[in-house]
Amino acid sequence: MIEIIHPGWLSCIVDRGRYGYASVGIPPSSALDLYAYKALNLLTGHEEDAPVLEVMGAPFSLKFHEEVLCAITGAKVQATLNEQLIKPWTSFRATAGSLLQIKEVMEGFRFYVGFSGIMTLEKIIGSFTTNIECQFGGYQGRTLACGDLLHFSEWKETDRRSLPEREIPVMHSPHRLRVVEGPEIHYFTDESVKRFVDRESRIIYDVSSKTNRTGIRLEGPPLSFREEVEKSIISEGILPGTVQIPGDGLPIIMLYERTIGGYARIAMVVKADHDRLAHLKPGDYVLFEMVSLEEAEKLWEGKRKSITSLNKTVRRLS
Repeated sequence: MIEIIHPGWLSCIVDRGRYGYASVGIPPSSALDLYAYKALNLLTGHEEDAPVLEVMGAPFSLKFHEEVLCAITGAKVQATLNEQLIKPWTSFRATAGSLLQIKEVMEGFRFYVGFSGIMTLEKIIGSFTTNIECQFGGYQGRTLACGDLLHFSEWKETDRRSLPEREIPVMHSPHRLRVVEGPEIHYFTDESVKRFVDRESRIIYDVSSKTNRTGIRLEGPPLSFREEVEKSIISEGILPGTVQIPGDGLPIIMLYERTIGGYARIAMVVKADHDRLAHLKPGDYVLFEMVSLEEAEKLWEGKRKSITSLNKTVRRLS
């Protein structure tokens, strides 16, 4: 059992998510950084997907009530176990009574905490992940709070493991996001489209404080709609990474908590860059860069290979 001492901000239980139910309005609600999620499972001895904690920001702390192997991935953090520094992206053993503290996030935004056991939770629609808006899944369908107790079963005996530094992604600002054209890109003036993605004159956006698991709002010079078009569309299905432009002309990057949207879709963030979206925090800078569909497919093939080869990259420690 572990006890949440300080829950951080919008901390919840996630896994790979619920897919195949968008037609009935159920979003994936998955871990936002799937590379970090996959690495965490391997570091804690899970070949199959296991539920983990997703946390935004610091401070965060929890207490172990039994011995367990644990690891932290995602954002680069300053972490201690009983005031002794521990290395992220490397598993460690914690004894009963130990206190894990995340004191500072130094690069990135969201980090993930996993364990060698499986949390005793109800699987809903094939997943443990939390749907915060509909209040189901995870821990009582909500974010974690001080005093929450998480129970475990199926403890795994496993070696300590580590991921080499060269395999840990860069997560700092500015964030260069590659995109392909969206269905309504023609709703915007040529000048606005150029300022959105042109390498010479593109807008540098700021990440707004109005950012959560649903979407990332950006601030900067607004884009202009063509005079002859409406500033909204009939609600249609949207995918994670969709860049929507509401009437105020400022982009919103959709994440994994929506299945439909009613704003014009100027672009789609390529799948290879989706994990980076987990680490856009308020005040960071964002730049968009247009690529072709063919290039987007090549980028994803490279990213997919890096994820599937993680089990060969993780090193076993003594």
